[in-house]
Amino acid sequence: MTALSDINLQIPKGELVSIVGPSGSGKSTLLNLIGGLDRPTAGMITLDGQRLDGLADDGLTAVRRDKLGFIFQFFNLLPSLSCLENVALPLHLRGWPRKKIEERARELIGLVKLDTRLDHLPDELSGGERQRVAIARALSVYPPILLADEPTGNLDTQTGIDILNLIRDLHATLGSTVLIVTHDMSVASTCQRTITIRDGQIVDDRKH
Repeated sequence: MTALSDINLQIPKGELVSIVGPSGSGKSTLLNLIGGLDRPTAGMITLDGQRLDGLADDGLTAVRRDKLGFIFQFFNLLPSLSCLENVALPLHLRGWPRKKIEERARELIGLVKLDTRLDHLPDELSGGERQRVAIARALSVYPPILLADEPTGNLDTQTGIDILNLIRDLHATLGSTVLIVTHDMSVASTCQRTITIRDGQIVDDRKH
């Protein structure tokens, strides 16, 4: 079975885009291809002027590390680490000096308005707070591209609205290109552009 077919898509720098479609339509596969998590069997993917489809694993890892931030439906926080430590972890993996890491992690937690939760463990946070920590971690290197897969899917309605507003505020502040995969049309309608996928093909592409 072909997950995606005849996809021809360009996303300008700094755009806030939603990708919608029914379950199994291929929208998450498209996001994974753009993010270098999956490899295409044919075709070409260019990210920020660099082709991904021919890169070796080390090259893809470097692209994900330096140019991409990922936000998932499931927060993927390490339960034994505090908020500050979860946000700091990607920076430790980059070999940053400890003082610089702590400064950046505190700055990011302030950006998502969790200054009073620095030392809390994930189990001590609400779902919305955990998603804010996950967003702060995704922004650790201020990536030019932010990919979000159902970022409000596990949240109640009001918390989902708050998280979406936070992503939009960060988009305006940082100028990152943001792609949000969602099944919620109320989420999609707040973006600058919505791409609809059905049966592995783009069936609609419109700006709001």
